[in-house]
Amino acid sequence: MSQTKIYEVLQWASLFLEKADREPKVAELLIQHHLGLSRQEWLFALRDPMPEDKQEQITADIKKHAETGIPVQHLTGHEAFYGRSFQVNKNVLIPRPETEELVLAVKEHVGLKSEPVRIADIGTGSGVIAITLALELEHAAVFATDISAEALQVAEQNARQLKADVTFRQGDFLTPLLDEVDPLDVIVSNPPYIATSDIQELSDTVRDFDPELALFAEAEGMAAYYKMIEQMKQMPLKPYTLLAFEIGYTQGKLVKQHIELTFPESHVEIKQDINGKDRIVLATIFS
Repeated sequence: MSQTKIYEVLQWASLFLEKADREPKVAELLIQHHLGLSRQEWLFALRDPMPEDKQEQITADIKKHAETGIPVQHLTGHEAFYGRSFQVNKNVLIPRPETEELVLAVKEHVGLKSEPVRIADIGTGSGVIAITLALELEHAAVFATDISAEALQVAEQNARQLKADVTFRQGDFLTPLLDEVDPLDVIVSNPPYIATSDIQELSDTVRDFDPELALFAEAEGMAAYYKMIEQMKQMPLKPYTLLAFEIGYTQGKLVKQHIELTFPESHVEIKQDINGKDRIVLATIFS
């Protein structure tokens, strides 16, 4: 009896997911993961026979994803961000492509400076922002905070694996940095910004698997921004500190107004993402 080929398993899995109203592309990602194939190897391997034990594992994962919506990243244990692979699990938010634009905005701003800079990533989760900035900017000292000890474990593991020099501290938003004597040049954050009233609008893949702590905020999703902006008043700031937030696409004006109310001497702009939606607030705080 001839052995099942990889492309045949792919056809079955893609169709199975489509019938379950899931993204068929997940089939390719899961098969590549289980077979340990790179993108280049994958294209040449499609007509190879599928090992029986691997087929069983793939079938189980495909059915699990179809039935529960468990993210493919939780099944593979990692996600790509800014060209690097990061470990993820149920304790951290799965990094989104839009957040790469936040990193790029900070990188462009800091790239203009020749002297050392101090950067803090607030609510770091898996550490993607802090670690990427530490690796991309040679002259940056990077700090990262998170209230979740479990999230910080993931972030520290990612930093070790990618050989990034980041100082991690546990605590609520900026609290672990309030005693810092030396002022920060950049405060960057992708905080929880979804209103709890919007929970039913989320896909089950997000709603049932991403940590609530990283998704939802009080005050119609604005609480984290209000808290961080208030905390900044207690901190020593550079004359031109950059505040960079990722936002929900309806929150730009409110975040901008609150920054301008708190720091009247500031320049605030709202930037759109690749999909043309408001996604980033950049504020230069003149202290």
